[in-house]
Amino acid sequence: MNARSNVVAMLAMLAMAPAGLSARNTAPQSAGENIKEGASKTKNAVVKGTKVVGHKTKDGLSKTGEVMTDGWITTRVNARFVNEDSLKDSRINVDTSDHIVTLKGTVVTSLGFAKAGVIARQTEGVRRVVNNLTVTSKS
Repeated sequence: MNARSNVVAMLAMLAMAPAGLSARNTAPQSAGENIKEGASKTKNAVVKGTKVVGHKTKDGLSKTGEVMTDGWITTRVNARFVNEDSLKDSRINVDTSDHIVTLKGTVVTSLGFAKAGVIARQTEGVRRVVNNLTVTSKS
């Protein structure tokens, strides 16, 4: 009986061994799969964040933290023209594309022509100014 007990015990151990081995084999795989899934989610979040940062960087931020889009720049340039005496009676159209400001229209004096260009150039976010203004007498 002693030998028989040993055989039964050995068979029981052998029967449990594959279960233990298979449990060990699946545990690292599921952990590995979890790691891969987590890494994939992290990568996707980083890519998405990078795209957002890229867009914000392209537009730029003003000193107050506002995003400086082309529309923001156009509005800011127009606002700076309002109280400028040398631009009184001028008709200026401001267009902005990729932070490049184009000025079209008429000014009354050559001083107004120069001042409009300087004001536009000194506006935050402006990379370049194309001054297509013409000087005409007041009508």
